[in-house]
Amino acid sequence: MTHVDHIRRTGEIEHYFDRTALDAWKKLTGEQPVSGIRATVRRGRDLMRRTLLGWLPQDLTGWRILDAGCGSGVMSLELADRGADVLGIDLSAQMVEFARQRATNQCPVGGRTGTLRFASGDMLDPRHGRFDAVVAMDVLIHYDAPHATRLLEQLAARTERKLAFTLAPGSRFLRTMLAAGRAFPRGNRSPAIYPVDTDDLVTGLVSRPEMAGWSVGRTERVSIGFYKSQAMEVTRP
Repeated sequence: MTHVDHIRRTGEIEHYFDRTALDAWKKLTGEQPVSGIRATVRRGRDLMRRTLLGWLPQDLTGWRILDAGCGSGVMSLELADRGADVLGIDLSAQMVEFARQRATNQCPVGGRTGTLRFASGDMLDPRHGRFDAVVAMDVLIHYDAPHATRLLEQLAARTERKLAFTLAPGSRFLRTMLAAGRAFPRGNRSPAIYPVDTDDLVTGLVSRPEMAGWSVGRTERVSIGFYKSQAMEVTRP
């Protein structure tokens, strides 16, 4: 993965969320009724978010967490409510503004026990500083295996305890579904999704010299209708 490759790919993803399907994703990640494919995707995403959150302590006081690809901010809100100092980053400035509005509208009685800040930009920007944990839900699915591996390696370089993320599992069903263009409606389809051998990718990741001290943690598949995603975890003491 070259820097130019990374800039080109992030530009494609930013264009999609800011210009092509912003309204569709606001509806999908909101509370309005949805039907058909979107309903299964929403249920799958809700379960996946609960899975990743379940891999973190209930009390996150003192943790600094990066929500990479925060989207509408649902994960960021819960992390902050548990006491974490959260930075939610997304390529889409409009999705970040939507997340800020959600945070204002959903502030718990008595306020949050942690802190919450949203910003648009690249999750790899070193100016974001260091973190205790990084969560990246349905972000790396838009990068091929070598690119995703390099992104994880760079995130790990600024992370003390845990990376919890999702990958698109390389199942025959998912490959067929994507090839047929059925994962999203035509007008709202996301940038290319790259199914990978999830176990091989993570095993290869932690075997890299730059990942010394990291080990493979938990993994869990979420499969609901058209939503197919694999939760993965790497940790270090």
